[in-house]
Amino acid sequence: MTPIRKAITATLCAAAVYSLPVAAQTPSPVAAVEAQQDRTERVAQQIWDWAELGYLELRSSGLLRSELRSEGFALREGVAGIPTAFIAEWGEGGPVIALLAEFDALPGINQSAAAVREPVEGKGAAHACGHNLFGAGSLTAAIAIKEWLEATGTPGRVRLYGTPAEEGGSGKVYMVRAGLFDDVDFTVDWHPDDENSTAARTTLANRSAKFRFRGVSAHAAGAPERARSALDGVEAMNMMVNMMREHTSMDTRIHYVITEGGAAPNVVPDFAEVFYYVRHSDADEVRALWERLESTARGAAMGTGTTVDWEIIHGNNPKLVNETLQQALDTKLRELGGFTYTDAEKEWASEISASLGDSAKPLDQVGEIQPYDITLGYGSTDVGDVSWATPTVSLRAATWVPGTSSHSWQSAAASGHSIGAKGAQFAAKAMAVMAAELYLNPELRAAARAEFDASRGPDYVYESLLGDRDPPLDYRK
Repeated sequence: MTPIRKAITATLCAAAVYSLPVAAQTPSPVAAVEAQQDRTERVAQQIWDWAELGYLELRSSGLLRSELRSEGFALREGVAGIPTAFIAEWGEGGPVIALLAEFDALPGINQSAAAVREPVEGKGAAHACGHNLFGAGSLTAAIAIKEWLEATGTPGRVRLYGTPAEEGGSGKVYMVRAGLFDDVDFTVDWHPDDENSTAARTTLANRSAKFRFRGVSAHAAGAPERARSALDGVEAMNMMVNMMREHTSMDTRIHYVITEGGAAPNVVPDFAEVFYYVRHSDADEVRALWERLESTARGAAMGTGTTVDWEIIHGNNPKLVNETLQQALDTKLRELGGFTYTDAEKEWASEISASLGDSAKPLDQVGEIQPYDITLGYGSTDVGDVSWATPTVSLRAATWVPGTSSHSWQSAAASGHSIGAKGAQFAAKAMAVMAAELYLNPELRAAARAEFDASRGPDYVYESLLGDRDPPLDYRK
């Protein structure tokens, strides 16, 4: 019997244990999660209220650390040169299982927990990607796994990695680069979504930078000949990049926003800045595209009589899928079987669904597990770098109304609603039972590790897309 076949057989055998009623499991990782429901809801709501941006999540990170410290976890704080990054660990011996916890919000969008568009006055950010739920759900899972390890006497260590600034800050990349995952055996990860899925989904590699043009100011009407517009430099670069799009491969994604372009039309701006993202499924292709992007910046500066420099802000490798682990988690997720809305939640969700138009999906999908498949996701995440450092398994849980897109007001509202916390609890259960399976099943561990080693290849050497820069702790200021 092959190692993978042995792993699958062992997984199916173990599945029978977790399919028993909760009352028949003593002790049970699922029951341990259920006992933490109030904590999940409280922590998720508090982080949602704060909505702190990347590398500025002082209160959110502090809350998670406080909860973990109260449960007996040993903490390493301010790791990888990042004040809000931390590692919390409990246990000894056995496999080291890592869980990831994010907690940064998105700028430029905000929303109350209402089912209609309702911005919150004076609030410039929101958890429109559900990272408040991510952090709270992973916290609950870590505590539940700790309690299960303690109650069963199972050897092993559970670690929660507090990972800031996923949204454009690549917090995990700096942690990987610092070697903080070198002794981790497996990582269990999740993300909020509009459906429940363990699809083996890879991601796009990406890199971003702020391109800063500098020129000469003058009165736009009285002395235009004396000026050299930094904004012209930005616009010339954008024009050339938009022409470049025609000559890139299908997986390429390039997008930008002008972050500074001047203050008054009658003052020629001597400074302007544009923030670019480049994505592709192949990290080497991102590097090749980046050289072309830099050439457009140089050409734009030359043609407009300005100067330009740039700062790389973040960069993520594509996610390395481990199908052995994904299929094992898929079995676990189907045993858990999704969840349902209360009548009040259905009424609220129906209002959200009506706002989604053709994207809306049946609300009862929250009780379903989507078919397992292998897909390319067109987003990017710093989990990608973690997945090249240690075998990583991920799930997505229906924290948002079916049909909802991330980075929308609807996802922000759901992330602050009871249905969001309910999805986080579901994710925590899946993470806890998957971790228990990994502690108990040496055949599964061996098969997953063998696939990981084969996928990376014998000559693999880790290389980040960030270079040797320090964490950009002020990139959201």
